[in-house]
Amino acid sequence: MRAAVLALATVVAVACGEGSDPSMPRVVILGLDGMDHELTTRLMAEGRLPGLSRLEKMGGYAPLGSSIPAQSPVAWSDFITGQDAGVHGIFDFMHRDPQTMLPYLSTSRTEAPEHVLRLGDWQFPLDGGKVELLRRGRAFWEILEEHGIPTTIVRIPANFPPSGTASRELSGMGTPDILGSYGTFSYYTTDRLAFLGKDIAGGKVYTVEEENGVIAAELVGPDHPLKTIREPLTTPFTLHVDPDRPAVKLEVGDEERVLEEGEWSDWVTVTFDLIPTQTVSTEARFYLRQVRPHLALYVSPLNLDPMAPALPISTPESWASELAAATGRYYTQGMPEDTAALAAGVFTREEFLAQAEIAGGEVLDQFPWVLSRFDRGLLFYYVGNGDLVSHMMWRPMDPDHPAYDAEKDAPFADVVPRVYEEMDGLVSYALDHLGDDTLLIVMSDHGFTSWRRTFNLNAWLHQNGYLAVKDETLPEGMELFQNVDWSGTRAYSIGMNGLYVNLKGREKDGIVPPSERGALLTEIAERLEATIDPETGSPAISRVYLRDETYTDGGQREIGPDAVIGYRKGTRGADASALGEVGKEVLTDNDKPWSGDHEMDTPAVPGILATSRPLKRPAHNLRELHASVLAEFGVEPDEAIPGRN
Repeated sequence: MRAAVLALATVVAVACGEGSDPSMPRVVILGLDGMDHELTTRLMAEGRLPGLSRLEKMGGYAPLGSSIPAQSPVAWSDFITGQDAGVHGIFDFMHRDPQTMLPYLSTSRTEAPEHVLRLGDWQFPLDGGKVELLRRGRAFWEILEEHGIPTTIVRIPANFPPSGTASRELSGMGTPDILGSYGTFSYYTTDRLAFLGKDIAGGKVYTVEEENGVIAAELVGPDHPLKTIREPLTTPFTLHVDPDRPAVKLEVGDEERVLEEGEWSDWVTVTFDLIPTQTVSTEARFYLRQVRPHLALYVSPLNLDPMAPALPISTPESWASELAAATGRYYTQGMPEDTAALAAGVFTREEFLAQAEIAGGEVLDQFPWVLSRFDRGLLFYYVGNGDLVSHMMWRPMDPDHPAYDAEKDAPFADVVPRVYEEMDGLVSYALDHLGDDTLLIVMSDHGFTSWRRTFNLNAWLHQNGYLAVKDETLPEGMELFQNVDWSGTRAYSIGMNGLYVNLKGREKDGIVPPSERGALLTEIAERLEATIDPETGSPAISRVYLRDETYTDGGQREIGPDAVIGYRKGTRGADASALGEVGKEVLTDNDKPWSGDHEMDTPAVPGILATSRPLKRPAHNLRELHASVLAEFGVEPDEAIPGRN
């Protein structure tokens, strides 16, 4: 497949060269999510990243400042718009509705049809629902297109659904699976005790029965959109177990695959019937983990089918299928590396890395074809594999991590550097196939470091008298503020770095008068910054960023938290606190497989910026890089928002 793609790319490159405007600049941006400046610099010194080393000599290499907080959707939105979250409105992976106190995804929103005809158990929409991109502000490619400069934007985060303002777009991080989640896998097993009593976040376990060598089961999709009663769409599949070999034959609709134990399938089309004349098409990969003594089958999240996507994922609509036709089917899910399966114990580390290699390999293999169709203007191409692999594989590089196990971790110590080498190979390919008239920019949205200590912000607020609970004796695990007594709560946390005041007139059960908000935030910030981690003897928090002093008053500031916590390097907010749980302990060791992170104080986790020639307008952080990209085409960025701090 890879050889065929490269051959096709060469033919298309020749065709696309006809009739081009030689006076228009060419800029290619490689967005390498999570590439850390410190680790990159070390690997360059060791001679392992020749592509980036070439760039350093040609134009320069330096750290690149991230966003506040250093979370991917926030960081990429900073770069896209050249503004902070007070303008673009993305403060975290999740925001909260102050009237319901429930979280919602920060970057997109799906709205049901407004008018529906109901007939018995059926309902028929009379108008179209919609999926809305919640990022505000103007993207750099929108500004360029207004000046007649064509742009191709591939998988940039915080751009689902695609903005529709580029010549070509493919959505990336933020694109859901068919269930509307960031990715929900399925696990089928004949072992009735498998994961019994365990919470499998990010996946669902189904127990199946084998009868005479045949296993009949169902793939479960979203709720039927035409039924008035909640009823999931399902489609059957069958496994025929080989009596002699560790293998099965898989049958799904008209598709058949034979899988050996430990083997992955290619993409399998999975169709759900709505009514006799309407279907929903998805795709999945199947991994036969084990045949005996108990069968175990992993099924990837049901991805939107790029040949017939149920939701908008590209501009024009045909471009997703054009890419699939040329290079093969691919993950449309925004974060395809299945970290949840590894965290739940459904994958071993080896199995996770095999799946991550499939997902990352698709993105690397598509680049030559995409590059071949680029002639003039701007091309942005995103790679997220390094970020997600680093989350799960950072600990093997850190013998000082509290959960480090030399016997188990040492064999994986070079995993992340090898992923960096793969990304560097993309840099070298670009340099080898771009002319001298093309500017190559390689950048990352933030860096990375070891996550050693966990800080439960809601537990700290409770223990310091800012958050009240209903019952001190209840066990942990009460998410979504189930155990919070709002009548006695002045502050709370939801999201990875956010702290909110329980403000009267804003929150559903707010008690803090607006006149007291500022003094309360100052008091909490001072006490948080003075909190010492007894394990390290150092402050647990480097800085608390107050919203009104940090973000532009650009119409979106009220969406975000009242303060953002900048944890010290090595410490990160607790997952439980992010979902509204009040823990019993404030500071604990991180013993999770998720061992690397970047949701810490922004100066501690810079990304990288490397260019094939010096930029006309230097950039030190993501927002400045927005203006630098426009400057290469002689275009000025939008004027500063009034009230900018």
